[in-house]
Amino acid sequence: MNRLFLNSYVSVYIFSEVVSLILTVILLFITIKAVIKWDFNSNSKEQYKLEKSVYLGSVISHFLLAVKFILLVYLVYTLDAISIYIPGAMCAAGVVSANSYGMAMLGIKFITIFILMLYITFERYDLEAKYYPIFKQREYILLIAIILIFIEGTLDYLYFSNIDLNAPVSCCSTLYGTLEGHNPLPFNLDIKSMLLIFGLLFIAFIIVLILEIEALVFIIAPLFVAISYYSVVYFFGTYIYELPTHKCPFCMMQKEYYYVGYFVWGSLFFGVSFALIWAISKIWLKVDYKGIKKISILLLSLFIILNSSYVLIYYLKNGVLL
Repeated sequence: MNRLFLNSYVSVYIFSEVVSLILTVILLFITIKAVIKWDFNSNSKEQYKLEKSVYLGSVISHFLLAVKFILLVYLVYTLDAISIYIPGAMCAAGVVSANSYGMAMLGIKFITIFILMLYITFERYDLEAKYYPIFKQREYILLIAIILIFIEGTLDYLYFSNIDLNAPVSCCSTLYGTLEGHNPLPFNLDIKSMLLIFGLLFIAFIIVLILEIEALVFIIAPLFVAISYYSVVYFFGTYIYELPTHKCPFCMMQKEYYYVGYFVWGSLFFGVSFALIWAISKIWLKVDYKGIKKISILLLSLFIILNSSYVLIYYLKNGVLL
């Protein structure tokens, strides 16, 4: 067994994930039974028992969403904490790249949280409508989330068990730096062009949400996420660190930077997620959740303001840009 499993941070994380997997197994049996035997028009005892078990499944799914979000934050904190045990790692960036499972593990976690959020939105619609019109559709979404949770648990184990504590890894300067003049930006963009695209995509995103052109959300959202990632890592992040050579998406989540990275990436993830959920709900359910749309606009605006404030503050303090 990898010695990392004995680390207090890792052991707490793994234990929490095991508990969530046990709950997921229970949820799986409830969901499969509900999909096969659900008949809202029936007055039988079996249907009554099924409705009670579905309610239990609903409670478990809400609990899992909260747990998955907390564990994602805790995982990033854990990866940063165990960087001292891995040669070459200076922060979570080096740790997550210690093997091929790290980035896949993080990606699946974000997707799982999004699918659970989508399920809860559909569940809300189903409960407010009469006769549970989309009961099976929402349960299929839950089944997707359940499968993702099992995949996530497998990747957790594979990731931590395959970290070699004797093999050196790359630090964030190597992973995200511009070594030997290499341009890490997509399509060989320069910083000014990237920031122009970043600003235009943000404006377009907000306009699309205000005008309620839901189909365009699916085009703009992934583009905005991609360009935002590069903009934060290679421009805005340098103002958070106040160092032009420090380019890392993880270090900003450390205590030295007041954990601001959690708010930066959190506002981006949830802002885009709420926009997608609003668009899916309007297309699929034919319902306009304006509250979700407003939350999305608020979070995306917060993302812009938070990043821009660091540039403005640095300029006001020093009179120059990095």
